[in-house]
Amino acid sequence: MTLPPTHPLVDGRTSDAALVRAYRGSLTPHVPVWFMRQAGRSLPEYRELRAGGDMLAACLDPATASEITLQPVRRHGVDAAIFFSDIVVPVLLAGVDVRIVPGRGPVLGTPVRTARDIADLPELDPADLAPVRDAVERTVDALGATPLVAFAGAPFTLASYLVEGGPSKDQLRARALAVADPDAFAALLAWCARTSGAFLRAQVEAGASAAQVFDSWAGSLSRESWRTQVARHTARTFAALDGLDVPTVHFGTGTGPILDLLPHFGAGVVGVDWRTPLDEAARAVPGWPLQGNVDPAVLGAPWPVIEAHVLDVLERGRAASAHVLNLGHGVPPETDPEVLTRIVRLVHEVTATGASTGEDAR
Repeated sequence: MTLPPTHPLVDGRTSDAALVRAYRGSLTPHVPVWFMRQAGRSLPEYRELRAGGDMLAACLDPATASEITLQPVRRHGVDAAIFFSDIVVPVLLAGVDVRIVPGRGPVLGTPVRTARDIADLPELDPADLAPVRDAVERTVDALGATPLVAFAGAPFTLASYLVEGGPSKDQLRARALAVADPDAFAALLAWCARTSGAFLRAQVEAGASAAQVFDSWAGSLSRESWRTQVARHTARTFAALDGLDVPTVHFGTGTGPILDLLPHFGAGVVGVDWRTPLDEAARAVPGWPLQGNVDPAVLGAPWPVIEAHVLDVLERGRAASAHVLNLGHGVPPETDPEVLTRIVRLVHEVTATGASTGEDAR
């Protein structure tokens, strides 16, 4: 199956967008910018809309999910929207007991810790992704020429939540399962890849112009463990998009030791967290477009500090074949929204100046 003729990349709405061009390694009129977690708690309009309601219910209400996705585009003028949802949404739709606990995150009713538990996991019926498709279609219709980025959780990150039963600082139980029962661990990763892959494909088929896989906990693994046990399942998540010609991004935290591996397992664009300077990342993946990597901690500093840091990130990003400015992780909820708006304006202004003279066209 290929993208339908009504898809924004096919009918021309987003095919020439700065984000899509940068993701494909082409020249752009300015460095595009968007922020992970830009749709969420940092925005007063989000807090007013949610008003303490259930997170997963909001994700599965197409009108609500679409509105939340659109809010930061209206406010900040970013070059892309990121679909508002959660990596456990497809897990819930598959029939697993999971909920979002305020202040903690995804929590499983019963953790998945044995081979029997893994064998009993239900398979996701693609028809159950209808609310996701509906929300994406609504959003894409409203975005016009602004691309929507689809997203899903990488297999190890999703598996970690299932095994730990909720968020964990070190993913100790998940890593222990990998050592104690490699076959069960592989079966769990395969289930996660199928589930996340179906979630990702549904968003792209419904109109998303790019897709990002979040590998939030990859940094807790050794390079060898990620390469030998996890990488092939991450590739299977990306492979769910086979036949759909959209740019793909792989972002993880603590992935400095494995950056050079990422392009070999489905990543068309390498997302970089705040720990690795972009010029160093460019040496690890020569010729590959990069995304990142403003330190979220800097967002609370005085504007001159923020400005200097953003300019430094832009300068280091020149070492890459193309650069999309983003954070090195998500927007902290206490961030002043005006700071994000100013960053977007700054990036567009300083990078468009060079482009107009042909010195730094991206």
